[in-house]
Amino acid sequence: MTGKTAVLVYDTIHGRVLTRLEEKFELILVRRGVPPSISPEDAERVKGAAIFGAFGADWIDLLPNLEIIAHFGVGYDGVDCAAAARRGIIVTNTPDVLNDEVADSAVALLLNTIHQIPRVERWLRSGDWAEKGSCPLSPMSMKGRTVGLYGLGRIGIEIARRLEPFKVKIAYHTRSKREGVDYAHYPTLLALAEAVDTLICIVPGTPETHKAINAEVLKALGPNGVFINVGRGTSVDEDALIEALNAKTLAAAGLDVFYDEPKVPQGLLDAENAVLWPHIASATVPTRDAMGDLVVDNIIRWFAEGKTLTPVPETPAPV
Repeated sequence: MTGKTAVLVYDTIHGRVLTRLEEKFELILVRRGVPPSISPEDAERVKGAAIFGAFGADWIDLLPNLEIIAHFGVGYDGVDCAAAARRGIIVTNTPDVLNDEVADSAVALLLNTIHQIPRVERWLRSGDWAEKGSCPLSPMSMKGRTVGLYGLGRIGIEIARRLEPFKVKIAYHTRSKREGVDYAHYPTLLALAEAVDTLICIVPGTPETHKAINAEVLKALGPNGVFINVGRGTSVDEDALIEALNAKTLAAAGLDVFYDEPKVPQGLLDAENAVLWPHIASATVPTRDAMGDLVVDNIIRWFAEGKTLTPVPETPAPV
């Protein structure tokens, strides 16, 4: 007992969160990814939570005096916001500070996938260049492509702006047309896939986006089609994607996220026309530090002023 406000923290959260929070709060560290476990005495004292990934109603129900859940990450679909809202608990996330990093990574992943950079590097490192000569050419090119963005929020618009210098055509699908942009809008995801040969997924994980990238959408991209995902793995029917890659009805895929992370289906691991990253689109020290700072700043401001910097819309709070 320190007299400080108690904040529950996942023990594997970014170190900057731990370092900054412990200056002002009493930290109650709990394990992530296991059934909730906390003593009744600690549960009674917890007023804030700094977490990432899943934080369901099972945790929320255990903490009778919880006031704020500060989520490390822009996507917060693992947090039961409905349960929080019923209790008047504020949920915050970390938007904007990672937009540039994820957008940069999305374009890098696209280029890696089209130019088959991992295969090319293996050719050099293995000695094949010296022994066998020039590396086989990539059958794909950025030249002449039409890129469709599934999602045109903060990160989506940054991806689109980065793609403009590549002289590709750009289109997008969102539920409603976005004002102030000249990109072609398609009212359905399938219509977008039929109009483009490259699809970048940057939507959050919701019931509406669950397995939205299905066999029909992948087939519509065509045999020269490329699929890139830096959004949520739950947006993809991975069985359909594996089948399309194996059958070459889709040319290639570049994936930073997966349905059941960190588990990756063997079919994707075996696919030579897939570039796979371990959910690292925002994984640089400056960006992760900025995300950690926003988590902490939300908690500090809440307990100092009763306001937050970045509340999610499901649990609005004064700002």
